[in-house]
Amino acid sequence: MDGRNVELRPYQQEARESIHTHWEMGNRRTLLVLPTGTGKTVVFAKVIEDRVREGDRCLMLAHRGELLTQAADKLRRVTGLIPSVEKAEQSCLDDMWSRVTVGSVQTMQRPSRLERFPAGYFNTIVVDEAHHALSDGYREILGHFPEAKVLGVTATPDRGDRRNLGQVFDSLAYEYTLPRAIKEGWLSPIKAVTIPLRLDLSGVGIQQGDFKAADVGSALDPYLYQIADEMLNYCRNRKTVVFLPLIATSRKFRDILNEKGLRAAEVNGESSDRAATIAAFEAGEYDVLCNSMLLTEGWDCPAVDCVVVLRPTKVRSLYSQMVGRGTRLAPGKTELLLLDFLWHTERHELCRPACLITGSEEVAQKITENMAAAPGEVFDIEEAEKQAESDVVVAREESLAKVLDEMKTRKRKLVDPLQFEMSIQAEDLADYVPAFGWEMAPASEKQIQALEKFGIYAGEIDNAGKASLLIDRLMKRRQMGLTTPKQIRFLEGKGFAHVGAWSFDEARRMINRIAANNWRLPMGIVPSLYVPEAI
Repeated sequence: MDGRNVELRPYQQEARESIHTHWEMGNRRTLLVLPTGTGKTVVFAKVIEDRVREGDRCLMLAHRGELLTQAADKLRRVTGLIPSVEKAEQSCLDDMWSRVTVGSVQTMQRPSRLERFPAGYFNTIVVDEAHHALSDGYREILGHFPEAKVLGVTATPDRGDRRNLGQVFDSLAYEYTLPRAIKEGWLSPIKAVTIPLRLDLSGVGIQQGDFKAADVGSALDPYLYQIADEMLNYCRNRKTVVFLPLIATSRKFRDILNEKGLRAAEVNGESSDRAATIAAFEAGEYDVLCNSMLLTEGWDCPAVDCVVVLRPTKVRSLYSQMVGRGTRLAPGKTELLLLDFLWHTERHELCRPACLITGSEEVAQKITENMAAAPGEVFDIEEAEKQAESDVVVAREESLAKVLDEMKTRKRKLVDPLQFEMSIQAEDLADYVPAFGWEMAPASEKQIQALEKFGIYAGEIDNAGKASLLIDRLMKRRQMGLTTPKQIRFLEGKGFAHVGAWSFDEARRMINRIAANNWRLPMGIVPSLYVPEAI
């Protein structure tokens, strides 16, 4: 091993350290969530290097040959480690000196192959594209090495993915979000435009949790010429990738685009000249590259600045992978343009641009509504999120007012958690969904006592994960000298707004003034307009 002096980005170093911390805390199987284009392979390469320095033997698992090749190449370039291979006729057991192995799941899951390895042979296992770890093959492999530390790496998962991943992993070590990556300049800004073309998916069936590709292809076929016309309006002078459900549909759409005057090529898993076609697209010989879900993983062309998703999906991780083909930075590139069509489905929700930017279903729905109400207008999705969040807060405040009216009749001394979350504008608390086993358990007696001591009514908290987040937030607010839940309840009951942003001392002074005035508002104080000097 001759390690390379690779300087990690700040968030990559944070992720690296957090992974080791979670393992040290006893979370043997932990997750790393990084959006496409932010260097997940670099992070897990450095983690593998760390473990090898500690004497571990490491295994990196992937489900496709291209991903194994890329991972092996990245390991060499980033760390200097030269991995052995466990694939087909190749075996790491033939190279007893190697401390790192890249392994094909299809090969390693075979009982005859696994039986060759002692249960303690690998001390650390990295699972690339960790959402695949839910499959039987991955579980067989991980189960064969029960004491190994496991790191799962994935792009932004949706709520369903998080719940499912909680069956395999113990904790989330680190998450770097797409909005943060864009804001900090590591990924390209995304602009989305809703195309006023309604595509009917009401007759499309569901298979393994997503839309059937064959049904989608049939539903899409009548619209291909109209879609091509819309692309002429937006995709000229852009480097565009189009994702389609079937090879036949992809080929047909390529031909239509060429008829319309766009230089289009097509690749699929059966293409004998796939590498040459992709190289020609990257070199600028084509404007558009059509594919039938071939390029979702393991292919990078940073210059891509337009993505068209004509393969609707319910799976957020898959949608993120498709859009992620255009989020990398490149010279002269100012943004990624994402074309969004008005898919109509009566029975199922599907991923839209809003899914990329927010984990809140309410906010995502509002973004989609706002975009659909202005077809043809180009939206910066970060700005669209801010507007939608504002709209949702207004709706939540109206709902909260009704809750508070009901609370008056109950004369409760403790504060409803919804009122507390709204006052401190804690979107992460309001939208929290438990993922791991311990989080889904009921709040413990100790947690309930702690919440009630802080002044929060624990009867509305239905799981230990939410209770833990609330307690952590309350303790941080106490350390920062901010208002308590009881101060918030009292002052907002008097008509003061957003008391969650006040300091503890300012709230105490106002409460003392009210108490000194026989519990009436002092003269000249208008609660709805009042802003403490400290804010």
